[in-house]
Amino acid sequence: MKKVIAAVAVAAALVLAAVAFADTYTINTKLTPGADVPKPKGAPNARGTFTGRYVEHQDKATLTWKLTYSGLTGAALQAHIHSGKPGVAGNVIVPLCGPCHSGMTGHARIGEAVIKALESGGAYVNVHTKKNPAGEIRGQIRVAG
Repeated sequence: MKKVIAAVAVAAALVLAAVAFADTYTINTKLTPGADVPKPKGAPNARGTFTGRYVEHQDKATLTWKLTYSGLTGAALQAHIHSGKPGVAGNVIVPLCGPCHSGMTGHARIGEAVIKALESGGAYVNVHTKKNPAGEIRGQIRVAG
């Protein structure tokens, strides 16, 4: 019985050590119509924020996020994280929601390629509406360790 208890204690210590050594990063951006490519139509008061964090476990991570916005030209049909530098439209790399509502939260598993895009400044959040299907508000994601 003592050996079982000792084995459980060692296993618990290893799990706690693994959690303690996991790297955690915060992410955020302000979403504006002026950052979108192509420029959106009729959205002068649209704005938003995207915040979150991800915890790395080797070459994968768990991303948790929150999306808030106001002043859109209509309902938010979808929101994504895209690859791309500022001013460049890119492919979807993480679907966030669809349809979306302000204050929405979620989580996703992300891999090494997405982590590299985030950490290199090569990823942005985009919220899409019917009037602006290519995107109405956008913001380049910033990462802090």
